[in-house]
Amino acid sequence: MLGPSDKLTDDEKIELLRGLMAEFATLRVPLARSKKPLEFFPDGTFNQQYWENTARSMGPAARAGDQIKITKVTFQGDRLLFDINGGLSSGRHWYDGISGGIGGAPQSQVDNPNVSASGTPTYGTYIVVIFRKPMEGLTSAAVKTMLAPIMNFDQRSATQLYSETLSPEMQQAITEKRAMVGMTRDQVKMALGPPDQHGRETTKDGLETEYWIYGKPPGKISFVTFAGSKVVKVKDEYAGLGGDVVQR
Repeated sequence: MLGPSDKLTDDEKIELLRGLMAEFATLRVPLARSKKPLEFFPDGTFNQQYWENTARSMGPAARAGDQIKITKVTFQGDRLLFDINGGLSSGRHWYDGISGGIGGAPQSQVDNPNVSASGTPTYGTYIVVIFRKPMEGLTSAAVKTMLAPIMNFDQRSATQLYSETLSPEMQQAITEKRAMVGMTRDQVKMALGPPDQHGRETTKDGLETEYWIYGKPPGKISFVTFAGSKVVKVKDEYAGLGGDVVQR
């Protein structure tokens, strides 16, 4: 059973994802391979004996001094779940690309972040931070401080270092949490986080495009359209309580 609702705002969730996804850290303690997430608490405590026993039985995902990468962040009520180095997976199964659709029609394949496109197994692990209370007001900097007993994040994160290579206009757009023409998918995620919805379509002239949708009525809804690897169009609309949409 999930604990209290996280009570995080959309902006807080985006900040956490931007500040933690794809971040690198150097381990202070060994990490065991485990399909059951290794439990950690905000006061810096964890069951060290359990972690060591799991490492002996399952093998190490990484050793003290190794660099690890946070490959996925998931919000689970009063818990924050991290996939480390892709999590633990035996490889791609024949059914991984299949999901049900309406009336039995197949939906598009959903990529499994824990398996490479070639089906290569991953030998990472999972860490879950258990708050036992709502996570409202939580920031990525606070989470990194909590995790300091087991891992050390660089003073300048991978996200910060990458952001500094972008043009001033691109950096400003990311700071202001908006998409702009010319951005890549990773840059849009840095600005807005993962999309609420996405899909593909073909224009009248045969151009294949992908669209990402952010927001739900009532309020602002942003449509970000990609052609190839770059954004070619950004459109903001405002939907009222009844779902009426006004373009601006």
